[in-house]
Amino acid sequence: MARIVYGVQGDAHGHAVRALSVARRFPEHEFLFVSYDAGARLIGREYPVFESPGLPTVVRNHRLDSTRTLLAALNSIRYRKVLTDRLLARMEEFKPDVALTDYEFFVPRACRQIGLPCLSFDHQHVITCFAHPVPLSQTPSYLATWLSIRCLFSAASDYMVTSFFRPRHRRTAKVRLVPPLLRESVSRTGVTVSDHVVAYRSHPPSELFAPFLGSIPRPVMVYGFDTERKEGNLHFKRRSEEGFLRDLASCSYVVCSGGHTLMSEALSLGKPVLSFPIAKLFEQYLNAFYLQRSGYGRHLTDYGPRGEAVASFENDLEKFRGNIGRGRFCGNDEIYSLIRSFIGNGKLPSAERSGPTAAAAAPK
Repeated sequence: MARIVYGVQGDAHGHAVRALSVARRFPEHEFLFVSYDAGARLIGREYPVFESPGLPTVVRNHRLDSTRTLLAALNSIRYRKVLTDRLLARMEEFKPDVALTDYEFFVPRACRQIGLPCLSFDHQHVITCFAHPVPLSQTPSYLATWLSIRCLFSAASDYMVTSFFRPRHRRTAKVRLVPPLLRESVSRTGVTVSDHVVAYRSHPPSELFAPFLGSIPRPVMVYGFDTERKEGNLHFKRRSEEGFLRDLASCSYVVCSGGHTLMSEALSLGKPVLSFPIAKLFEQYLNAFYLQRSGYGRHLTDYGPRGEAVASFENDLEKFRGNIGRGRFCGNDEIYSLIRSFIGNGKLPSAERSGPTAAAAAPK
């Protein structure tokens, strides 16, 4: 048995869901999680959590609030020595053998101080470890995001990057590119195609989100508002993993922002995605960009004209499904094998190349 400390970014559920999938897969090991806010609440239902502030991403009206995000980051960085010392004291009690981190600030830095191997396993490092054709309009957002990840979240000893798309590799040492990690409940779900649509919001949406959904000529199962009511064609549903997966596996398509976890789950179930990436959040733009470039769906930057956008998207549903059917969206076996090796050896196994190159990596 190994003792593993696992740092998890706590803003939204995607990071926590991925971390829980890893921990559940290795019940023979003991885990101590480090997280905050939504991540700490979700993980704390099953595992011990040492709550420590993080570097949150602040979203308002479907747009990154750069000023508040920067101020929140500076506040945590200001007290980084005190917070790191608190974490080190808890780690001294726990006596970990290795560490994992999913886009969390303090754990890899604490590991560097004591020489503990730390594996970064997230999606965000696809931005810094791989090359992308970035349009001029997105260059400021790309550079700011690249710099933030490079300076604040790149202190681990090894990196495993999960992604449903395959960009060109920079040949960076100690980086492995793998397909998405899926929850076991998703892998076991049977797939059908019904008339309804699944819509999900993880951050406060634009005030135009609900009116857009109302323009879809189908029943829409809406998750993320944690309420149970019906308004026209919109069926608002409370949080339920079982209910959500049932609706997701049987829907016609998915409407969401640009989060990698939900996109990956939808694609693994053969569902086209209509994406509205959060403005100024480059990672979501990049996911939506490759989604459209790969022919798995479409991304929009605003909510109008609604009827035309929906009709155009629905006209291409069969084409999207055909493209999705040729993709690979589950890397569970490879991921668990690499993590098992890291736990046992304190490093990832060597590979001739850290990740494949795909035709989808060169958008036109």
